[in-house]
Amino acid sequence: MRIRQIMQNSVESFINALESYRGRDKVIRTVCYGSQLVGAVLAGKNAQSSLGKSLLLFSAQLSDCRTTLRLFDDLSMLAYSTGYGLGASEEDALVRWMSILNNVADQLYYPCEHIAWAADAELIKTKSDRWWVRSTGLWGISLILSILRSIRSIQILKRKSQTCQSSASAESREEAFSQKAVLQRQIRGEVFSILSSLADLSNAIHWMPPGFLWAGRFPPWLVGLMGTTSSLIGLLQMSSGDQGACS
Repeated sequence: MRIRQIMQNSVESFINALESYRGRDKVIRTVCYGSQLVGAVLAGKNAQSSLGKSLLLFSAQLSDCRTTLRLFDDLSMLAYSTGYGLGASEEDALVRWMSILNNVADQLYYPCEHIAWAADAELIKTKSDRWWVRSTGLWGISLILSILRSIRSIQILKRKSQTCQSSASAESREEAFSQKAVLQRQIRGEVFSILSSLADLSNAIHWMPPGFLWAGRFPPWLVGLMGTTSSLIGLLQMSSGDQGACS
């Protein structure tokens, strides 16, 4: 009965994810990179593998699908950026400014990708290569800022955890332990965010022009592995929900 309940909860969580745009995108992203990983491994073992070729083609189609769907993300990103503003609610100045710069990079990413997409679709007359490089570069900058912000957040959360423990009286010790557990979960969440961003950053560098670090040197299976790792972490974080913190 317990196994059945777990399976039922998993199916319900999956359906709930598909009903939201962000959840559906994360699922498509995971299937996209997972298909590339398995397809590249099969094609590497047997160049004539029809399943391997089919999975790679399927992955490419899902990637194009996500690019097309992102044509409608500009306004939602703008709403988020304007809602965050200058980050007046942030306690730490470094976190605030890294978040602002991150929002700017994300906002600029979309029009660059849209232009590259339109050029490839021959809707406009311009070379798409430079616009793909710009969008990938902005994505890389956003990932670096996210990593630095998570590192700074971990430092802040660790200080809060120590403060919660040292300032707790005998009567509130149980509450302090509860608050510390929440902070520890938040720290783990930031660590997973760093791992996810590092995996994506490795792919972003791979897609930069040749000569830049390890650009163009990843085999297809490694690109799929990095993307799958990042995507699974994203799904895990989405299912875990938000965590609170002690003030």
